[in-house]
Amino acid sequence: MKPIMVGIASVTLCGIAAAAAFRAHPPAENWNPNAAAAYLDYREGWWKNWPRASKDHGTFCVSCHTVLPYALSRPKLRAALRESDFSANERSLIESVRTRVRLWNEVYPYYGQMADQARGTEAVLNALILANYDAETGRLSPDTRSAFEHMWATQLREGTNKGRWLWIQFGNEPWEAPDSAYYGTVLAAAAVGIAPEDYRTSPEIQPSVRLMNDYLVRESAKQSLMNRVILLWASGKLPGILDAQQQKAIMDEAFAKENADGGWSTSSLIEGWKRGDGTRQPTESDGYATGQAVLALTQASLSPNDARLERARAWLIRNQSWWDGHWPAYSLNKRHYNPLEGGARFMDDAATAYAVLALTEPEKTSSNETAVASQ
Repeated sequence: MKPIMVGIASVTLCGIAAAAAFRAHPPAENWNPNAAAAYLDYREGWWKNWPRASKDHGTFCVSCHTVLPYALSRPKLRAALRESDFSANERSLIESVRTRVRLWNEVYPYYGQMADQARGTEAVLNALILANYDAETGRLSPDTRSAFEHMWATQLREGTNKGRWLWIQFGNEPWEAPDSAYYGTVLAAAAVGIAPEDYRTSPEIQPSVRLMNDYLVRESAKQSLMNRVILLWASGKLPGILDAQQQKAIMDEAFAKENADGGWSTSSLIEGWKRGDGTRQPTESDGYATGQAVLALTQASLSPNDARLERARAWLIRNQSWWDGHWPAYSLNKRHYNPLEGGARFMDDAATAYAVLALTEPEKTSSNETAVASQ
């Protein structure tokens, strides 16, 4: 089935009717990677050409809602679709990140009014994106090594927050809120774990890795369940952060929040956050929370045939839009009355990418299960 891309930029429908029109879909037996790729490619192109995303030296901002998820998921789609080369948007993304890494001391921070936060955020995102692409080749490129040097140079070394990174704060969950520095540190751990050539064991980074891991464990009890679910995912990339009992505790808590339809709602994983406009938080299952949960639980679960995971995967398959290939999600910060407006789709962007990652994540083998269970 080809995705139906009917002039997304020109659609003027709004409100509840528009939401129902583009989120509704007929029953599906499987998901459509072609449609997901088309949606993500379109949205990545929209973002990089958005004037507010433009930065100096011909680069653009790496957003946590659109660009990072795209960078993590598009290679999985390329493999699923047996594409022989990078998409055009992947190429421009990689080039933009490499340019900023190479010109680190020259490029202007993403946000000058919060330069230190912007630098810490960017350093982690650059390292994760380049490490993820290097994992395809099995070789750590000079640009990726430089990105990791920038990442470690911006890590906090002293004080009660030692081990983490400063993170952009715009008062928005789930990526720019007071607890988002923890999320950013989890991404740093994932970058180290994903990097090829056994980078994680490099002697020169061990003190920094220990600081990072100590922070993640020390602060984990204070975090939202969403942050701990993402930590569960990172712990599969960088062994040693969590032991088997700690992993199981997060898994049990996550499964306890699973809705009867098999999905999760982001508001149930980030409890207590109020929308700025006073509207109610949606409680129905959404693609972002469900994609994140399935991705983490598939990687960590002791049983790949767990019925709870099967229900969750079925939710993802049922809830891909037939209209343009996306998965639905909802802002925790305000209600969007026009769900087709560019910024209103940021949560859909993340939801679609993490749904793709969840549905392409290999299930654990019995040997891995035995190893985890014996820890």
